[in-house]
Amino acid sequence: MKTVLRGGFVVSGHSSRRADVLIDGEKIEKVGHVLSDAPWDAQVVDVSDCYLFPGFIDAHTHFDLDVAGTTTADDFESGTRAAVRGGTTTIIDFACPNKGETLAHGLELWHKKADGRCSCDYGFHMTIDDWNENIERELDDMFAAGITSFKMYLTYPAMLLSDEDIYRALKALKLRGGVCGFHCENAGAIDARIAELKASGRAASVSSHPLARPACLEAEAVNRVLRIAQAVDTPVIIVHTTNSEALFEIEAARKRGQTVYAETCPQYLLLDGSLYYDPDFAIASSYVCAPPLRSRDDAAALWAALRRGTVQTVSTDHCSFTLKQKELGRDDFTKIPGGLPGVETRGELVYTAGVAAHKISLATMCRALSENPAKLYGLFPRKGVIAPGSDADIVVYDPKANHVLRGAELASKAGYTPFEGFETVGSVRSVYLRGALAVDGGKLTGDVRGEYLHREKCSL
Repeated sequence: MKTVLRGGFVVSGHSSRRADVLIDGEKIEKVGHVLSDAPWDAQVVDVSDCYLFPGFIDAHTHFDLDVAGTTTADDFESGTRAAVRGGTTTIIDFACPNKGETLAHGLELWHKKADGRCSCDYGFHMTIDDWNENIERELDDMFAAGITSFKMYLTYPAMLLSDEDIYRALKALKLRGGVCGFHCENAGAIDARIAELKASGRAASVSSHPLARPACLEAEAVNRVLRIAQAVDTPVIIVHTTNSEALFEIEAARKRGQTVYAETCPQYLLLDGSLYYDPDFAIASSYVCAPPLRSRDDAAALWAALRRGTVQTVSTDHCSFTLKQKELGRDDFTKIPGGLPGVETRGELVYTAGVAAHKISLATMCRALSENPAKLYGLFPRKGVIAPGSDADIVVYDPKANHVLRGAELASKAGYTPFEGFETVGSVRSVYLRGALAVDGGKLTGDVRGEYLHREKCSL
């Protein structure tokens, strides 16, 4: 059966224009004045005055992850329900084998967690937290399985790699055409600051969290990994960029001729570190994530970087915990599970605080949420664009349907949102996943299942 979306504004990474969209099965058949070409029995849906975005891609989620002595509140079932309700038709989660385990084991485990349970399409990055000859030999199998992007950490003992291992791993990925993202914080200096804060009697204070992980230690790690990448002569991705000092290092590397991709998240664009000083532990701890929230000036710098293209993507780093789980760190701030829910609210937040506030254009929003992640992670032009032959992943955004975000009304099992009480400008009205209506009137239809995506190499 064919469907015509009539009267909306089709948004691309370059512009927006009023056009109809003809959907045939799972694919887009035509964009333009299509009613005369549609069969007599085509379903015509009036989307007048709405924006039609390519399905949003969230390339940074953590579902069903064992971490900090607990497991994230959202598994792939609840997490992808939240995702598609917010207009995200594709997620790329991080498969995380433990040190000593094979990449194959991590991939098998993540397929068991995700397969048959997703309400949107999905893929995996592979985390590398060990490096040896056996891991290197497994890389070819990962590419054969459609995994072309990887992640390494410069912090956390369970995942930390040495500079030597990072260098060797990047060389191996370069040979295969892969790309790697990095969580950049200086582990040794952070550990020293944690020890100092605890010795001064601040173990139970949530405000110790940002003091232990200042912006300069993120910037140092960004500089270090970019210099290693320069020695290898290979592109890298800096994930969840939070501050102007880190942006300076990224821009300096580009001036040297390096290819660097940068990601940020809604929490760093809209929130600030003053929230850690709330006297109510439940409130302050609910914002704990790593790297921490920064200053309002840093948020302004990120918006400017997004506007001029220094930052290419906005993902969420959705790593959700309930407020009860956050209580694990009431007496020791280092034991607060770090992470925020956000996969459901990203599109509305970026439109409201970005487009409607005249900080970025519709085209920039489309590039950051759809087109660039599709290109960066080997999905373009199947995903990331409303064009003939592409998957019919379409977000119908009604700019007049304002509402207030309430954690109790969201699909996430976290039970709260860090944006409680935030009034949006407009909202996601409906979502099509490969031509099927997945969200109607803001409500999940429950009729659509996601598919695993075999991804190609970076084309951004």
